Amino acid sequence: MAQLNSQNRITIGGISVDSNLDTLVREEIMPGLGLDANIFWNSFAEIVKDLTPRNRDLLKIRDRLQQQIDEWHQQHQGEHHDLENYRDFLQSIGYLVPEGPDFQISTSGVDPEISQIPGPQLVVPVSNARYALNAANARWGSLLDAAYGTDVIPETDGMEKGTSFNPQRGTKVFEFAHGVLDTSAPLVQGSFSRVVGFSILQEELKVLLQDGVETGLQNSEQFAGYNGSPESPETILIKKNMLHLEIQLDRNHPVGKDHPAGISDILLESAITTIQDCEDSVAAVDASDKVHVYRNWLGLMKGDLSAKL
Repeated sequence: MAQLNSQNRITIGGISVDSNLDTLVREEIMPGLGLDANIFWNSFAEIVKDLTPRNRDLLKIRDRLQQQIDEWHQQHQGEHHDLENYRDFLQSIGYLVPEGPDFQISTSGVDPEISQIPGPQLVVPVSNARYALNAANARWGSLLDAAYGTDVIPETDGMEKGTSFNPQRGTKVFEFAHGVLDTSAPLVQGSFSRVVGFSILQEELKVLLQDGVETGLQNSEQFAGYNGSPESPETILIKKNMLHLEIQLDRNHPVGKDHPAGISDILLESAITTIQDCEDSVAAVDASDKVHVYRNWLGLMKGDLSAKL
């Protein structure tokens, strides 16, 4: 049973817990999990009681090592640094261990996003809901928006971004995008700049060019899937180096209506993973800080986190 004291903390399972953190656990986290808060806190208390003495012993070892290292540097102050002698010293106190034979890591069950797929990883403070949401939604990004809104396309005469859509800049954006497609998924014949239509036949991507020639991908295995009908797909998924790009097709779209093949956007698989950080880019130390970051994380897990711009 939890007991409230005068410091706005409760005692449960023999440990002291901030009452606001307890309220978050009881009223917001546990109901969605179908778990009992008292059982959670008592189980957590057992973990704390088990590991705290072990952590204290490890901290004593760390303090001893640091003291020995400090003393070594004080004793050798002003001397020429002897790397071999220093390494021997670190090994003698147990800070370094002798290098062993080569070995392979045997960790299993690691998601492909961590173990195999090449791509950037974001780090954001989960205390900032807007940053956290932007990062969580950064797996896919628009190539057209990125090219139009950055200096990928120089703002030379007539190519300025301006305050409204610039058709001349838009043309340059598609020239750039076609080049990306030609490099990432080259056609057997022709260029994506000459494409007027896409279709799917016997699970292969068919590409129609302006001169009526039908072609396909040089590497047919790059075609990963599609949405819509085979005769008139709405999206086409292409893969390269375990990453994907999605060609979106919509001839009624403000962008797609002016493209010969109806391409309205090209999405690139971008930030593969995100670290939602609590103790690096932000320091969630006090109970109020922890309640804030845990609540934001809960919102990400439930899909209801929002932020005002």
